[in-house]
Amino acid sequence: MKVLAAMSGGVDSAVAAALAVDAGHDVTGVHLALSEAPATLRTGSRGCCSKEDAHDARRVADVLDIPYYVWDLAARFRADVVDDFVAEYAAGRTPNPCLRCNERIKFAAVLDRARRLGFDAVVTGHHARLADGVLRRSVDVAKDQSYVLAVLTPEQLAFAMFPLGDLTKSEVRAEAARRGLGVADKPDSHDICFIADGDTAAFLRSRLGDQPGPVVDALTGAVVGRHDGAFAYTVGQRRGLALDVPAGDGRPRYVLSLSPAERTVRVGPVEALDVSSVRATSPVWTSGPRALPLACDVQLRAHGEVHGCSVAAADEGWQLLLTTPARGIAAGQAAVLYDGDTVLGSATIASAA
Repeated sequence: MKVLAAMSGGVDSAVAAALAVDAGHDVTGVHLALSEAPATLRTGSRGCCSKEDAHDARRVADVLDIPYYVWDLAARFRADVVDDFVAEYAAGRTPNPCLRCNERIKFAAVLDRARRLGFDAVVTGHHARLADGVLRRSVDVAKDQSYVLAVLTPEQLAFAMFPLGDLTKSEVRAEAARRGLGVADKPDSHDICFIADGDTAAFLRSRLGDQPGPVVDALTGAVVGRHDGAFAYTVGQRRGLALDVPAGDGRPRYVLSLSPAERTVRVGPVEALDVSSVRATSPVWTSGPRALPLACDVQLRAHGEVHGCSVAAADEGWQLLLTTPARGIAAGQAAVLYDGDTVLGSATIASAA
């Protein structure tokens, strides 16, 4: 097949491209230029899409002896990922930008262009398994990325290839070293790729400005502190609250909810974070619709715990009843359904109780 290998400049995408070559495919490498200021977006393991990353991807393509191109998608990335990220936080939700990037950039903008150019599939270095249209967890559970791929439709998955799903991360690095790829020991990117210093609150404040308001004890209604912007907090957060009034029982407080319109952050005891019911909207079935009600497992945040649940149809989506309570569930995250290690589908969390 004629395939397009998305090459970030990291070890995973490098080995994925190499395995596609080994499989006999006609491979072309492409680096996605997603930053409008690429020289500022890598500090060690933070950030991505820098000039350094583009050069690393090019060197891998040279070793593999495949054509290599750079596609400038910075404007699309800003609109569909960065601006969406800011808008979601401004609305009191906690988005997952990696999920949005997969949905709107790698498997929408890139896949659409690849198909117009005559490519049969897009290869990426995601840690997940895909066979006969069925998306499954990676064998390396610690590195599994099926959660952030669960937004993809059957039509998109039909043109995707994930060669690393049967390898652990240590095996990927060993394979890169065996092939003489210079990225074998390159640190993985982490945190949010477009916030190179890792300071999400400062990034949001630079775009939304200070929005001061009260921190309120949800049990008593008393104001126990002040904040400069509810966007700097997320449900389940404990550290960095800077409360002026300690809890009467001396126990720590956690963020329970955010009300951007009122500029209010509500806090309370850890047990108040427990939820047993989740409403999720805009569902996507990764391998075709399933009959509801449905008993399955659900993961409610990236690398979060898996809970048993029952799924019923609800307005614009699903109502999930959990068999055991979950904590720190934030609107804007994805509820991903699993049957064992098989992904069934996903929806966006709207509320939890």
